[in-house]
Amino acid sequence: MLLERDLIQATGFRNVRSGDRLTGFQLKLRMPSYRGMAASLIDGVAVRVGSLVDVPAPVPVWTFGGTTYTLQDLQETDGVRWPLEEAATVTVPFEGGLPQGVHEVSVELKLRMSYIPQEHQPSVYRESRHITLGPEGGDGVFRYGVSLYSFMHDFGTVLDLETALAAVADTGATGVEILGEGHVPGYPEPSAAWIDEWFGLLEKYSLEPTNYGSWIDTRLHPGRGMTAQEGASALQRDLRLANRLGFGFVRPKIGVVSSDLIPDPIWTESVERSLDLAHELGVVICPEIHSPTPIKHPVVDDYIELIERTGTKNFGLLIDTGIFQDRPIPLRAGETRETRPAFLDGIGVDPADFADIAKYVVFVQAKFHDIDEHLEDQQIPWQPVLQALKSAGYNGYLSSEYEGERTPWRSLEQIRRQHSLIRRIASGLD
Repeated sequence: MLLERDLIQATGFRNVRSGDRLTGFQLKLRMPSYRGMAASLIDGVAVRVGSLVDVPAPVPVWTFGGTTYTLQDLQETDGVRWPLEEAATVTVPFEGGLPQGVHEVSVELKLRMSYIPQEHQPSVYRESRHITLGPEGGDGVFRYGVSLYSFMHDFGTVLDLETALAAVADTGATGVEILGEGHVPGYPEPSAAWIDEWFGLLEKYSLEPTNYGSWIDTRLHPGRGMTAQEGASALQRDLRLANRLGFGFVRPKIGVVSSDLIPDPIWTESVERSLDLAHELGVVICPEIHSPTPIKHPVVDDYIELIERTGTKNFGLLIDTGIFQDRPIPLRAGETRETRPAFLDGIGVDPADFADIAKYVVFVQAKFHDIDEHLEDQQIPWQPVLQALKSAGYNGYLSSEYEGERTPWRSLEQIRRQHSLIRRIASGLD
């Protein structure tokens, strides 16, 4: 497990219960020193949450290794340690718990450093951070998941597999997407040990595999295109691996031949050659409808034509909610509107169009870019989008796909905000 650099961790912020009562809340803190130390050296932590909570250092209780201590009890222990690699769990009593949403949490942590003169002790570490307390449980409308693509640039640098899966579970999500070539070491032949680790972590964090991302790289060789047989072989390789890892959906990213993402003509034969295998494995192939391709488009018509003509149950549509973006993504450093793709300003598909294709949709990637401290999405109009999905009868996964600023660890808090936002909206839909 890896920890965030901040003293206050995004994961682990939740209300706690005693029976049917909410009795307080928890947060997790990283050891701020350069070394681990005996937990008896802790002099307490004062915690403030906006204007709601302000407790002095002796009040919160501490949990290490599954055992909870009052500050007085902790200071009398021998052998209990706060190591660098373990976040301490701090529980603050607060009858009724905190309301769902983004809170400004401030801490003042005190540690006694024996090698620093006593007149300069205790050492005090102060930090304030906005973190999201999400709702408990689901609302019965949709299922919720996260794509590990959300952690791009973090994964393999500041997040490992277990840390990423733990963060997914901490949102209350139950499903996880991966990218075969992004998250499977030794792809396309992972070791038996890694597969055992994969299933062990899924069990540990109560997660189920949902959608597996794969590629049909039609420009694999310079000077010639991929044949339909080669495309089918690439797809079937990933169907088999996805099945070994427990996935029920496979999203093939098929090479395109136009700026509106018309797929290479080999897609039809490559997919049809693979339908029998998909049926045998119990896997659904689902290419994504992704901006700048709207719902009303020949690409979508062609996918539906294949379903109707073959009668297959092993091919469907994946909707990327980026198609509903109706406000521009802010320009990045050095960008101008003329030098970047126009679709980044949003193509604004009408959510009502979803009803026309709903019966073919098997999965939804909940694409987003930025949700602010007021839980307002800056690009995606979630209220009409989620209403359209529910009204059309969709009750499958909404799988978070964060594609915003890639500052290290920012994705963790953004995912928490999205789950809080969409689950709150979903609970109030007609």
